[in-house]
Amino acid sequence: MRTLLVFSFLILSSVLLAGLSLHGKQEKKDEKEFTPLFDGKTLQGWEGKKKFFRVQDGAIVAGFLGARIPNNEFLAGEKEYGDFELRFEAKLVGQGNNAGVQFRSQRIPQTHEMIGYQCDIGGWSKGTIWGFLYDESRRRKMLAEAPQDELKKHVKPKGEWNKLVVRAEGPRIQIWLNGYQTVDFTEKEKDIPLKGRLGLQVHGGPPAECHYRNLRLKTL
Repeated sequence: MRTLLVFSFLILSSVLLAGLSLHGKQEKKDEKEFTPLFDGKTLQGWEGKKKFFRVQDGAIVAGFLGARIPNNEFLAGEKEYGDFELRFEAKLVGQGNNAGVQFRSQRIPQTHEMIGYQCDIGGWSKGTIWGFLYDESRRRKMLAEAPQDELKKHVKPKGEWNKLVVRAEGPRIQIWLNGYQTVDFTEKEKDIPLKGRLGLQVHGGPPAECHYRNLRLKTL
């Protein structure tokens, strides 16, 4: 009996290891379909105020810790995308606790703002907003959010990197935070553009930095 149990354990272990190996290979194969949006050294392909954005240690850093951020600032991508999957990592440092990544968005002329969807980063009075879907400068409200109790299990402590995935396909938008799905939203309004630019935000307010790295995208 004992020999049979040991043999069964070895078989099960082999199956699990094989499954993990195949999963790892699939992830690597999947990553090959993604195009880097940031070369890790320069801001080529992006435009914004250099005072608020710089490259440091292989990441794009938005904001600063030495003074208040006077207003929202955005580093905008030069290209437009419609249906895509975006993957990136982000972390917040400092007193401020709000940033985000715009998509299907545009700059508003003669202002510092962008208008469009935002994958939110940080917190608010109700708790964390990591991975929420916000409508920046348009409806100005959260369009979709995850339960706080469950979300807190997946958010890394402030100052640590979080992995985010944004998938936009037609009117449907999905967001994942560290593998946990926070958003599955379908746009009902017909006049909302389903194509636009990306943007990296630092929110106006107390001194803060949001670090962004490993930005890559696959068109669908």
